[in-house]
Amino acid sequence: MFDNMKKAIASITEIFIALLALAIVASLLVGPSNMAFLGDVVGNITALVSQLGNAGLAGLISLGVVLWLFKA
Repeated sequence: MFDNMKKAIASITEIFIALLALAIVASLLVGPSNMAFLGDVVGNITALVSQLGNAGLAGLISLGVVLWLFKA
């Protein structure tokens, strides 16, 4: 039961990562002002990375946890 749930969650995560990559490419090609339904994807990612960088050790630890979750 849990194995099926883990597989389903992994599949959904892969789909969302692919959609995120598509949104980044589309945003870079047409610009965020033409992406009304997605918004400023690149700007949001840049802001997130900046916030993690400004958080110091806590940001580094949280980034490590997020990367570990994607790897698991």
